[in-house]
Amino acid sequence: MTVSSGQVGPSVGENLRMLLARESGSVIAVGFDEESARELVETLASIEDSPRVRLLVREEVLRWLRDDFVVASTAAELIETETLELRAATERLTNTLLVTEETVVSLLALNDGYSAALATNDEEFVEAARERRNDLWKDGEAFDLRTPARSRVLDSLAEAFGSEVETGFRAILGAVGSTRDETILDEVGVSLLVAARHEELLYEISKWGEDSGVGSKATFSRMKNTLEDHGLIETEKVPIDIGRPRLRLLVGDERLREADTEEIPSVVRELISMAPA
Repeated sequence: MTVSSGQVGPSVGENLRMLLARESGSVIAVGFDEESARELVETLASIEDSPRVRLLVREEVLRWLRDDFVVASTAAELIETETLELRAATERLTNTLLVTEETVVSLLALNDGYSAALATNDEEFVEAARERRNDLWKDGEAFDLRTPARSRVLDSLAEAFGSEVETGFRAILGAVGSTRDETILDEVGVSLLVAARHEELLYEISKWGEDSGVGSKATFSRMKNTLEDHGLIETEKVPIDIGRPRLRLLVGDERLREADTEEIPSVVRELISMAPA
């Protein structure tokens, strides 16, 4: 076998974009690590006519993807549109490969941040590689992201509370970038902060969260308590005809009310850092 072609890009994601943009058939992506799997998801979401990709990786990589709502909800969107399939490998994977119908591409991450993509179109080699990866795929285990598709979340939020709430949620989540290591600014915390800026009822936003798959009512209640403890939100009782009063969510600090939507994450972090231990 000889290498037919190669390319070097500033990142794995840039190489993936160049490779996948010119593919129209089925692609098997094998052996990706956490960061390259994230870049694959983001690349597929950015390509208008992306190929269908089957991603076979270690289960811990898929769990890592699931821990970030931003990436996981994008992946769920791709799964719903049948652009992406996920499976956890049951055998050890030694190489990071893209196997198309006509080529095998080996992706190499270099220490200086660059990435090399080495490709061959040798028919015999490609056929053997594709057959082997198809067998690995068949032996792989299905993996449930347990995350709703991004468009479903945004559409349901706009339907329940209006476009301003949906726009605020989307903007804050975009400013956060990743919810992986967030204890306050995850998808539930962002939902509650946006709801407080628009003085929505806790019952309504919690019901939306459970119905949409963002989080259970119990999860929303726990996060509401955490936000209150940090002085980020407040609540006031709203009497109803029958049953216990409902709680209206209010902003707990004027800086959160006055801040532009994209500034909310930095304001939240500043207020938390200033809070007494």
